[in-house]
Amino acid sequence: MQILKYINLRHKNRQKIITIGYAVAVTFAFILSLTNNQVEASVSREERLDYLMIENNVVNNLSDPQTIYPEDSVDNIKSLFSMVSSLVSQKDVDREITVQKGDTLISILSDLGLDREQANDVFYALKKYYDPRDLRAGQKLSANVTVNNRSQEIVQFNSLTIEPAAGERIVAAFDENGQVNIAKDKDELIEEVNSASGSIDGLISTAMRNKGVPNRVVNNFVAIFNYAVDFRRDLRKGDRFEIIYENYIDKNGEMVRSGNILYAALILRKDKIAMYRFKDKKGNVDYYTEKGQALKKTLDKKPLAFRNARISSPFGKRYHPILRQTKIHWGVDYAAPRGTKIFAGGDGVVQVAKYNGSYGNYVKIRHNSEFSTAYGHMQRIAKGIRPGVRVKQGQVIGYVGSTGRSTGPHLHYEVVKNGRRVNPRTIRAATGENLKGTDLKNFKKVVADLQTSYKSMFAQSKEPKMAKK
Repeated sequence: MQILKYINLRHKNRQKIITIGYAVAVTFAFILSLTNNQVEASVSREERLDYLMIENNVVNNLSDPQTIYPEDSVDNIKSLFSMVSSLVSQKDVDREITVQKGDTLISILSDLGLDREQANDVFYALKKYYDPRDLRAGQKLSANVTVNNRSQEIVQFNSLTIEPAAGERIVAAFDENGQVNIAKDKDELIEEVNSASGSIDGLISTAMRNKGVPNRVVNNFVAIFNYAVDFRRDLRKGDRFEIIYENYIDKNGEMVRSGNILYAALILRKDKIAMYRFKDKKGNVDYYTEKGQALKKTLDKKPLAFRNARISSPFGKRYHPILRQTKIHWGVDYAAPRGTKIFAGGDGVVQVAKYNGSYGNYVKIRHNSEFSTAYGHMQRIAKGIRPGVRVKQGQVIGYVGSTGRSTGPHLHYEVVKNGRRVNPRTIRAATGENLKGTDLKNFKKVVADLQTSYKSMFAQSKEPKMAKK
């Protein structure tokens, strides 16, 4: 990588300068010795002692011997010795930086010894490749700096490395002309496909981790079935799981990151729910049964990260706290701390995402031809949520607030069925579309390939059918 080569070259040049400096010093001392030998025959013993004292001063401390040697020669040698001394007292070190709450890219660069102009140069150069707003507390950065050996204070900034994702690096460094160079580096990762199966005796997460399944894959497995299976009530001792998933490893065989789940199954006593990953011709990814049927996810009745949120106002008639009259309340209000994440109640397409009068910051999602959901009084709408965007169930769409006609932070949640608002607490609204046509044909090939590659896993499989809650 160009910048890393530059940093290594700079380090090598520093060592060369130190070596050359020492060589010049020794050579100069030798010349002084020869010069003194020539003078020695024509001076007295006392004068020779004076010359020896001057020689020692020049070699060791470069004090003021201008009475014997030309002034410019001594100044040059003093300068050289000063430079060598400075280099010997400094070293290049790598430092790990942990981003703290309130840190910005500019403040981090300033702490690394850059002045305001230099920090701005690096900031704007990096901004073309990395959004500084993505910095998060706890994130690790690495910097190469030159420090004083004694004080350990930073003398010079050499480079800053940011890892936007596992196995990827963006490096910023100054070149010899003081210009900022940006280099992107990415490890060559090897994709491997793994499988695991096992019996469940307690928590499914424990059973899967005991079989070596990475945490992120475990979490994604649970998310696939989260709205079809009640993991507290439906699972029994002796039930089983099956999974085929991707991993990405580096050249040393170390796992860098986990990939997609290709196949996931739960065997609940006599019932088996088996799901296959598939991307349709529109680029949408979902999980389907062996016959291409979508897992019928029911809309989340409480689409909040704060699952213990209480109902502050139910669906139906109520006395309005602001208007001070009895009115129909067309949704359910969940009181929750300001800033709590609000999730999409189901897969769908965003229809509305804007400030909407008494609703405040408002989002409406169409899930299928039958159902839509609406979310009001948000503190703010999540980044990227706008009309036409497709969202997945559980995806963050906003944050709890008290905008619009509201007396405190809460989520106003509505479910609309065929254009009519219904009670979110009692309706069982199913979402998801089955595959058909070319998509169904391509999907069946994906299923056949997996079953051929993992015959032992599928050997005892029976025709999958949906488990009843």
